[in-house]
Amino acid sequence: MRYPDILQTIGRTPVVALSRLAPPQVSLFAKLEAFNPMGSVKDRMALAVIEDAEARGKLVAGQTVVEATSGNTGIGLAMVCARKGYPLVIVMAENFSVERRRLMRFLGARVVLTPAALKGSGMLAKARELASVHGWFLPSQFDNEANARAHQFTTASEILADFADAPPTHWVTGSGTGGTLLGVGRVLRRAWPQMKIIVCEPDNAPLLASGIAMPAPAADGSMVSHPQFRPHLMQGWTPDFIAPLLQRARDEHLIDEVLPVAGALALKTARELAQREGILAGISGGATVAGALMLSSRLPAGSRLLAMVPDTGERYLSTALFADIEAEMDEAEWAVSRSSPLARFDAPAAPASPVAVPEPSVLGRDLVQQALADASRPVLMFALEWCEFCWTLRRFFKRIGVALHSVDLDSAALQASGHGPEMRVALHRHTGQSTIPQVFVAGQWLGGCTDTLAAWQDGRLAAMLRSAGLGFDASAVSDADALLPAWLQPRNAR
Repeated sequence: MRYPDILQTIGRTPVVALSRLAPPQVSLFAKLEAFNPMGSVKDRMALAVIEDAEARGKLVAGQTVVEATSGNTGIGLAMVCARKGYPLVIVMAENFSVERRRLMRFLGARVVLTPAALKGSGMLAKARELASVHGWFLPSQFDNEANARAHQFTTASEILADFADAPPTHWVTGSGTGGTLLGVGRVLRRAWPQMKIIVCEPDNAPLLASGIAMPAPAADGSMVSHPQFRPHLMQGWTPDFIAPLLQRARDEHLIDEVLPVAGALALKTARELAQREGILAGISGGATVAGALMLSSRLPAGSRLLAMVPDTGERYLSTALFADIEAEMDEAEWAVSRSSPLARFDAPAAPASPVAVPEPSVLGRDLVQQALADASRPVLMFALEWCEFCWTLRRFFKRIGVALHSVDLDSAALQASGHGPEMRVALHRHTGQSTIPQVFVAGQWLGGCTDTLAAWQDGRLAAMLRSAGLGFDASAVSDADALLPAWLQPRNAR
C-alpha cells in the first residue's frame, strides 16, 4: 500500500497465536504493537494527543512540545513532531534505557534527563515546569483523554474485528499511563460484557493491588510517591504514582483482576517469546505474556486469551533483558568455528609479504605537502570516508574539543580526479606506513588511529596540541581505547 506520510501507517497491528508457549487446553494470542512505525503502542497515543491539541487550538505552528516519558511515548512523539514540524523536548529519568534516548535524538528531539532518585514524578514535575516557564505545550499523557480515545477508536476496533468470530474470554494488559486499559477496556466491556479484563503490574510495586489511594500532594503542591512503589524492571509500567487515566479505569470498574508479575519471570518470558515464537518483545511484553500464561494455567479448557505486547526488544539492548546475551562466541560457537578450516580466529597468521613502495608522482607529493602546509588545518587526518578507525578519531577529537580536518582519499571527487590514489602513494612514502588513517599535528606526523590514542594516553598528543597553540579538554577522554570499534576489543580464543 502507498501512504501520504508515515503517520498514516500507525495502527492495524497483527494478532498472532502463541501456539508453542500456550498450554494446549487454551488459545493464547498476542497483539504485536511493535508493528507500529516507531515500534510501540505509544505511536497511537502520540498522534492522537497532538492532533487533538491542534484541533482545540492548544498547539500552534512552531510551538515546542514537551513531555515526560520513560521512552516509548517520546519516540512516538518524536516521529509525529518531526513529520508535523514541531520542536520537541523530552524529559526522561536517567535510568531508562539509553537506546530510547538515542532514538529520540536521532528523530530530532532534545532529551533532558532527570535524576533517577526523583522517579517518574520527578520527570513529570520537570516537564510541567518547563511547559510553564517557556509556554510550551504539554500533552500530559497520564491525564489526557485523547490518549484513551486513541485506543477506543483504533486498538479496540481492531480487536473487535479480529475476534468477531469468537471473542476472547480474557484480555490481558499492563499498567502504565492507563490509556490503553481505559480506551480498549471501555469498548470491549460494552461489546463483550462477559470477558474478563486482567491488569498486570510488577510484583514488587503493587500500586493497584494494594488498594491504597495516591497520597495528597505535598504542601508545595508537588506529587508524593505512592507508598507501595519500588524500582522494578518493567519500563513503561507503574511509575511511582497511579496515573489519573489508570484511576479512571479503576473507577469505571474496568479491572476484573490485578495480576502481579515478577521481573525475573518477565525476562524469562520475553526470551521464550523470542526463542520459541520468533517474537522480539520488550520487558513489558514479556511481563504481560507471563501474566497471561500464569492465568491460563488455572482457566478451563477452551479459554481464549489476548495479551498486549507493547513494543520491541531492540530498545532494551542495554538492560537486563540482554544481560546474558554475549557479543562474543561461546564454547559451542567456537567448536563450530573449529569444525572446518576456513576463516578462523585461531588459525596461524600467514607470513606477511614485503610490500614494495611505489615511487610517488610529483603531483601526489605536492598535494600532500600543500595539505600539510595549510595553517588553517593544524590537525589533519588523511582518511577514508567510512573507515571505522577514521570515525573513531573523529569522535575522539570531537570529544576533546579539537577541530579535526579530514582529507578523505576515497571521496568521490578525489577518486574521479585520480588525486586520491596519487596522494595515498605519496603519503605511504612520506610516513613509511601504508595504512589509513594518518594524523598530523602542525605538519608533524603522529601516526594512525591506535598511535594517536596511545599518544593521548601517554601525554604526547596533549604536548603537541599545546605546542600548536590549540586548546582542548584534557578530562574529556580517560580511556581512549574504549572508543575503538567493538570488534577490535580483545578476543580470547577458547
